[in-house]
Amino acid sequence: MTRYALNLPPALKREAEQLAKKQGISLNQFILWSVAEKVGALAQGVDDPNFPGITYRRGASRQPTPVLRGTGIRVQTIAIAANDWGMSPAEIANEYDIPEKQIKEAQAFYEAHRAEIDAAIEAEESLAPK
Repeated sequence: MTRYALNLPPALKREAEQLAKKQGISLNQFILWSVAEKVGALAQGVDDPNFPGITYRRGASRQPTPVLRGTGIRVQTIAIAANDWGMSPAEIANEYDIPEKQIKEAQAFYEAHRAEIDAAIEAEESLAPK
């Protein structure tokens, strides 16, 4: 293994330490896994180049899920807020404290990938207790 000195902002380091502790692993192992996950995601090249503000992440189900880049907020969350709850882009942006431009990009992504996202919403709803 190769050594690499890493400078982290104090707040990020604390957050990473807390997450590593929750998972019962060392900070070093947490950082290694995080970098491996990011490199793997980038190597897969599943992102849609028409929507640079949207990226795919793998959640607990290991299925790639489109999220607003840099936030972890799922595109399906934005679609539900707009379609089911009747929220405007400005209201959604205010609720999640992100730029309205990012909400509009997520909505455009939803329109371009409607079948995929609707299927994910339906699958998640089928798992919810009745």
